[in-house]
Amino acid sequence: MHKPEIPQNEVIRSKALKDYEILDTLPEDEYDALTKIASQICGTPIALVSLIDDERQWFKSHHGLDTRETSRDLAFCAHAINNPDELLIIPDATIDERFYDNPLTVNDPHVIFYAGAPLNTKDGYPLGTLCVIDTKPREGLTENQKESLKALANQVISQFELRKKNRLLEEINEEITKKNVQLNQFAHRLTHDLKVPIRGINSLLCFIKEDHKALIKDTEVEEWLDLIYSRNEYMDFLINGILEYTKVSNDKIEFEDFNVQNLIQHILKNGTLDTPIQIHYTNCDIIVRHSKISFIQIIQNLLSNTVKHTDKPICNIWISLTQDESSFSFTYEDDGPGIPDKYWGKVFELFETVNPKSAKNSGIGLATIKAISDRFGGTIHLKHRENNKSGVCFCFVLPKENKS
Repeated sequence: MHKPEIPQNEVIRSKALKDYEILDTLPEDEYDALTKIASQICGTPIALVSLIDDERQWFKSHHGLDTRETSRDLAFCAHAINNPDELLIIPDATIDERFYDNPLTVNDPHVIFYAGAPLNTKDGYPLGTLCVIDTKPREGLTENQKESLKALANQVISQFELRKKNRLLEEINEEITKKNVQLNQFAHRLTHDLKVPIRGINSLLCFIKEDHKALIKDTEVEEWLDLIYSRNEYMDFLINGILEYTKVSNDKIEFEDFNVQNLIQHILKNGTLDTPIQIHYTNCDIIVRHSKISFIQIIQNLLSNTVKHTDKPICNIWISLTQDESSFSFTYEDDGPGIPDKYWGKVFELFETVNPKSAKNSGIGLATIKAISDRFGGTIHLKHRENNKSGVCFCFVLPKENKS
């Protein structure tokens, strides 16, 4: 019996195999299907996905054979990987000087006929073979069988690559999840650490203005105090916006039933908007199933956007809803000054504002809505109101819950 030679690139080849993290994994239907097809095409009772590591050949799939591994010294596949560009075909191992006294030939499983297609990585490193085995001699394989065996070997490698990519994606997702948790914790810490001194400064400013009213009234000091108070309010507003934006990406999504019109009225009733609002509804008095908290965030930010930019004593808003089998489509309009066309491509970007001089124009609200929409795989965009009416018109689509 001839022991198989060790490939010259064995160190790199072995590392390439280990990088797939496939050794000693559980059986999988994808590989078992490929060995079954190989067995049927080639008309053999046995077909294997065989991988050669430092000391053994291990079978990822073993159609027609109960054994999961053998010694590398005995492996026919360990010979096959020395010629990775061609099939290794042994018509009759009993008369082949390399294998006639091989225990795998003499004893069970009686490997007499063997044909192995090397499993080559995209860099050309042979990991093992997809092989077919018979317990009796054969003349060989037809050209169609050879081509089919090579094609199936390529499919095995494709499965390896897919598995590797999926594993890398899982690792990336785990890292992203970890970073998001850290970001969320940072945002909460930032909120606490900054809000306390901001509130303290504002309380002190109010105390100074009240306690020394007579001294500072109608002076530059009063203007300075008002300016500091205004800047502090903006900082508080900005911190709240950043916190809300980070929560959009990190909070768990939960779907529930709610009445759209009733929920919007609840938001309006319990909000802190300082301008009267009249909402006109179309087809909103219905029950939908979606993320309630996400919908609240969207409506709150749209209402806030309307109030910040209104030039009227009362804001009129029109909200309509249509739906199909896959999504809910909302239209939100107001009668404010609108948004110039040149800003339509920027208003959904973080910290981008139409009116940067506004004290409460952080450029976070619409970015938050866009982040919510993106997380659900939805869309949001601007369009002109009908009949050239003044105001803004947002159209946003929220896909329905996927129950598959």
